Amino acid sequence: MRLRNKPWAQDMIDDHPGIVVPDPENWKGKWKELFGNENPIHIEVGTGKGQFITEMSKLHPDINFIGIERQKSIVVSSIDKIKESGQENVRMMNVNAMELNQFFAENEVHRVYLNFSDPWPKARHEKRRLTYETFLQSYEAVLIPNGEVHLKTDNQGLFEYSLHSFSKYGMILNNVSLDLHNSDIEGNVMTEYEEKFSAKGNRIYRCEAVYRSK
Repeated sequence: MRLRNKPWAQDMIDDHPGIVVPDPENWKGKWKELFGNENPIHIEVGTGKGQFITEMSKLHPDINFIGIERQKSIVVSSIDKIKESGQENVRMMNVNAMELNQFFAENEVHRVYLNFSDPWPKARHEKRRLTYETFLQSYEAVLIPNGEVHLKTDNQGLFEYSLHSFSKYGMILNNVSLDLHNSDIEGNVMTEYEEKFSAKGNRIYRCEAVYRSK
């Protein structure tokens, strides 16, 4: 899907440094100073329009949330939601998540969320999938021991690939659901895509993958 260009997006981002953190690499190892507390840090890689991370910040005020989104035209939608919510425990980063260790120190993150990521179905694009081995290495480098990756998708191919990738990497799988909305898993917060896809009758897949102790 082609994104509508928003030439004013960068100006809006620059006007909200309290939401979209400027030069986030400067906060590596110091994110708790930015939030002003010792609460755990959860990150969402690919925030979409920000519904998930904003609602999670409301439900869990004792957790600091950081959304990572590289598309400026999407980040501005997150700004609106976060500003409207008034939540102080959520921030955004307008960066590419390829190398998280540029922005986070070892053991600085407690959980990673991957919600409705691009499935990149062609074999030649495998390395772009957010559950490919190099991405799993990137998450592990910044997560605490036994840190978790929570995945949700409506794409069966990506889900099956991810289960295999997690297992091959040596991760432990928990709460695997082949039909989330008809499961007994509680506390699900839906993304914009999730609402759209489930309304069409699409099955939602979910799992939690836990790294073994370092």
